[in-house]
Amino acid sequence: MAEAKIQEGKQKIRIRLKAYDHKVIDQAAKQIIDTALRTGASLAGPIPLPTRRSTFTVVKSPHVFKKGREQFEMRVHKRLIDVFEPTPKTIDSLMNLSLPAGCDVEIKM
Repeated sequence: MAEAKIQEGKQKIRIRLKAYDHKVIDQAAKQIIDTALRTGASLAGPIPLPTRRSTFTVVKSPHVFKKGREQFEMRVHKRLIDVFEPTPKTIDSLMNLSLPAGCDVEIKM
């Protein structure tokens, strides 16, 4: 974890990815990591964060038969990537990066 200990005054970019499909989020993370490494930045990640699971129970019938129910589940997968000491070329490359549809990207500097 030597990379996690950075000195004050150094710039760090934190990228959080969210998606319903784990394959999409892994593709997006791979593209971000390849771009950052190609432009000469050091990074940590992708760090898998806990998956949020929501379950919904609905009655199948519109009128009667309350025992007949259906359950649906929605999972939100999350990943975290930290880019340490990014160069201007790294920032430009990350801003122009085309990621797969269905992946939410949140960037903090």
